[in-house]
Amino acid sequence: MNMQSIKNSRYQQIAVALAKQIADGKYSIGEKIKARSTIASNFNVSPETARKAINLLVDLEIVAVQHGSGVTVTSKEAAQLFLKKFESTNSLQELRNELRLQIQKQRQELDGFEKLIDNIVAHTRDINNSFPFEPFQLYLNQVSELYGKQLKELNLWQTTGATIIAIERNGEIMLSPGPYAVLEKGDTIYFVGSELTYSRMKNLFS
Repeated sequence: MNMQSIKNSRYQQIAVALAKQIADGKYSIGEKIKARSTIASNFNVSPETARKAINLLVDLEIVAVQHGSGVTVTSKEAAQLFLKKFESTNSLQELRNELRLQIQKQRQELDGFEKLIDNIVAHTRDINNSFPFEPFQLYLNQVSELYGKQLKELNLWQTTGATIIAIERNGEIMLSPGPYAVLEKGDTIYFVGSELTYSRMKNLFS
């Protein structure tokens, strides 16, 4: 019999209570237990519910029912085994319920992560739309005769195709440097252009 399917049934609760009395020695082997009407009255249930509880104990060979003789205890060991399985089933059900709660919680967290990812993607798309070109950066650490000259004198766009958008010096960034800005050794310059532009800039300052 599938004990899980009757976990919340009233007749199973009565069967467990009677099995516990048998396992505890309240009834001896061969002794008759209370009539169905008495069981129904004691547990405040209908006679039909009491009958189902007794039939469950009969199926488990804990008691036997003989016509005209009532209900007789047949096995204390079977009652103990039934109680042990019942407790194990309840423990397993509790673990399943806890696992379901954890899974539900994880799904809620994943839903939160998905929304966060969607927001990041949306913001990234907005940034990319605002700044469609990813700038190159070049650290000026080589000796060059170009240092100290104004950008307008270097003609970088004409010679390399680069458009300088920022100069970083000593941890400070100057955005959109004008034509009078000068480059120094140790600067990091940010510029847009093609891969060929990057190669030309690198060669120019090496």
